[in-house]
Amino acid sequence: MCRHLAYLGPPVTLASLVLEPPHSLYRQSWAPADMRGGGSVNADGFGIGWYAGGAPVRYRRSVPIWADRSLPGLASSISSGAVLAAVRNGTVGAPLIETAIAPFTKGKWLFSHNGLISGWPGSISKLAESLPVGELLTLDAPMDSALLWALVQDRLHLGAPEAVASVVRDVAAAAPASRLNLLLTDGEQLVATTWTHSLWTRRTTGSVAVSSEPWTTDGWERVPDFSLLTATKNTLAVTPLPEGRQCQH
Repeated sequence: MCRHLAYLGPPVTLASLVLEPPHSLYRQSWAPADMRGGGSVNADGFGIGWYAGGAPVRYRRSVPIWADRSLPGLASSISSGAVLAAVRNGTVGAPLIETAIAPFTKGKWLFSHNGLISGWPGSISKLAESLPVGELLTLDAPMDSALLWALVQDRLHLGAPEAVASVVRDVAAAAPASRLNLLLTDGEQLVATTWTHSLWTRRTTGSVAVSSEPWTTDGWERVPDFSLLTATKNTLAVTPLPEGRQCQH
């Protein structure tokens, strides 16, 4: 399983989120604490997205995060008040290319998926038919995460929380053993789901962070499984997902 994080708050360096904490995303790439779903390392690429002048900027590599010697200097020199980052453990059979690595982006949005769609691609073919053919022909990569992003984009007119929640509900109905842990941000709001994997959140005055695993030893709270999280710098709400399903603590 992959690992991802997101942050909204006062500007901080990318390094302070991704590289420097004692259990940073960097460390999680080779020493994860909770590797459900198989695998032992997240070595199939990494990506960092941040906002500059209100627009997302993205840096992705198809190498392990520890193999990029340019990253420490880059990450220490860039500050942002909105960040989404991920390290990848690719699903068997999925392409190991840069365009398959989160964060995915379009317009003002950054998106990440930690998990897999079970029975890919047959289990999801009927749901994929709901998308315009042009969207299917221009997916970032022939893989489940890219299709999830296309489905979310197609529903953003419903509002970000409902777009994400409805995609998770529909995909889970079509492919019940899927792991659907999503992160979505436009730099102002954050939407996340837990669906058979962990997510933790940490709030301070004027900031919020979410992460697959805590990167420090204090201040973190676990988000219940099968939940939808919505947040801004100053607000946070967690609700069961989907409606009527009992959260599993």
